[in-house]
Amino acid sequence: MNPYARHVIVDDDVRAVEAALRSGWLTCGPMVGRFEEALARYTGTRGAVAVSSGTAALHCAMHALGIGPGDEVIVPALTFVATANAVLYLGGKPVFSDVVPDTLLLDPQQAQALFTPRTKALVTVDYAGQPSPYDALASLCRERGVAFVADACHALGAKDQGRPVGSLADLSVFSFHPAKHVACGEGGAVVGENEALLHRARVFRAHGIDSDPTERAKTGSWQYAMTELGCNYRITDIQCALGLSQLSRLPQSLAVRAANAAAYDAAFADADVPEGLVRPLARRPGADHAYHLYVVRVNFSRAAVDRQTLFLRLRAAGVGANVHYLPVYLHPYYRRLGYTPGLCPRAEEAYEEIVSLPMHAAMSVEDATYAAQTLLDIVEGR
Repeated sequence: MNPYARHVIVDDDVRAVEAALRSGWLTCGPMVGRFEEALARYTGTRGAVAVSSGTAALHCAMHALGIGPGDEVIVPALTFVATANAVLYLGGKPVFSDVVPDTLLLDPQQAQALFTPRTKALVTVDYAGQPSPYDALASLCRERGVAFVADACHALGAKDQGRPVGSLADLSVFSFHPAKHVACGEGGAVVGENEALLHRARVFRAHGIDSDPTERAKTGSWQYAMTELGCNYRITDIQCALGLSQLSRLPQSLAVRAANAAAYDAAFADADVPEGLVRPLARRPGADHAYHLYVVRVNFSRAAVDRQTLFLRLRAAGVGANVHYLPVYLHPYYRRLGYTPGLCPRAEEAYEEIVSLPMHAAMSVEDATYAAQTLLDIVEGR
């Protein structure tokens, strides 16, 4: 089985983790700071706050911005649930915006109509690893005095108009889950330019305590103060050692993913199938895609099989397909909050057609070509 995502571990990763294990620090030690410094350099930002998951990073970002009861936050409908859940954790209200049909990225025109006097932030998602239309979204937020956040968990290493993702919003969030470009086992980070916001995120990740053990060890102090109610979202030195090692190989990983995407593109472009039956997502001009996912839309009204049959047959053939995502507000929890179908028609239509094919740095262009041809054979009834 070639899964839709797979991490890659090499000997350098193992040695880095072993060194962390022997260092005397398992958590709250120097590797955390080194990883944060490396992330800030890579993304071209002032600083980074490393935490235990991408979800924790989203929660820290929402807290840093002061999201609370009565505040509205605009989020894309087509994303993982954590993007919207982070707003709920603080008592805010997610306001779901529709997407551009050919890229499935947040549509600035759709989002524009959703701003109200209660809107405190807008969160974009770099779906599948493709940068959002950052300039248009930043302009919308700037004109209204609203915070701009990037859920860039799919897009570490991507660029928009030559600028690294991470540097294009007030705060940006990354994930280091094993399915992502850099794997820490679990992990995440908030990056940005505003030191006051980063400080709030840093304090929130450690119970609301205003200093960390590394700082106290340097000064010989035992005193600390809890200044606000926070969470335990700390990341370990072990994870950060692995992350640093993985980050050093990110350019190679991105190159492999791009080659795989090109192989998929060629297979679908050359396919002798009815026009519109299988459509890879479009790419934005000037955007350097990070290819966390490779997503196609299948017109199942014209296909020889339904999606469930396609899914099962792909997996039987060794192609680990998946689907990303059900629009968030259609999940049972959100339905109980009062959200209803029909809210974002483009996202709902897309959900009925999308299929994610394997995309990771452990696969070859031959794997991609095989996966594409297998899908084409099945939808054509061969």
